Amino acid sequence: MPSGAAMPYTANAIAASFCSSARKARHLEKPYPHAFLSDLFPAAVARELNDLPFKAPSLGGVSGKRELHNDTRSYFDAAAMARFPVMAETAQALQSPSTIATLEDVFGAPLAGTFLRLEYAQDIDGFWLEPHTDLGVKRFTCLIYLSALDGHDTLGTDIYSDHDTYFGRSPFIPNSAMVFVPGTNTWHGFEKRPINGVRKSVILNYVTTDWRAREQLSFPQTPVHR
Repeated sequence: MPSGAAMPYTANAIAASFCSSARKARHLEKPYPHAFLSDLFPAAVARELNDLPFKAPSLGGVSGKRELHNDTRSYFDAAAMARFPVMAETAQALQSPSTIATLEDVFGAPLAGTFLRLEYAQDIDGFWLEPHTDLGVKRFTCLIYLSALDGHDTLGTDIYSDHDTYFGRSPFIPNSAMVFVPGTNTWHGFEKRPINGVRKSVILNYVTTDWRAREQLSFPQTPVHR
């Protein structure tokens, strides 16, 4: 967005779009309760998020867990939000009481007293993730897909019935998302396959006070509420 230009969106508009999408979610029960959301953000927001100029980190030949590359991961933290208004407005929208109320009501997510964590994920060829559940300090997971390069429609999240049993794959559609409330059976990951360019997504979590890396949080002093 050009310097000094008026933003074509506000936190309220982003929250309204996000909540509308959540209320129209397509719910599935197998292999565990999860849902797919479409038209998640205003179109201008989705485009700006996809175009953020963060450099995709090198894997150095190592993958399987995101925490293996903690030193090169990007978040909607204080510094990034000060630099990019779209990140600040998006974080404010996802912190808002209206958003929290919608997620609690639609998905039964236990969000009271949790904190907003948003990661700007950029995955390159060679990336993969072993099956995991997100159970622990994460109370809600929303995997927001952004990029639209050739072949990216095959780069959705892989879903498993258990650690060793593959079930299927979520659609990877720009400005859509897969959501679930972490539990003992919410197995998901990313099977290694070719990635053209950079697979871009936003990983939205609400985490408990036990989350240690407070610098990753958008508002580390302010828990969410409805």
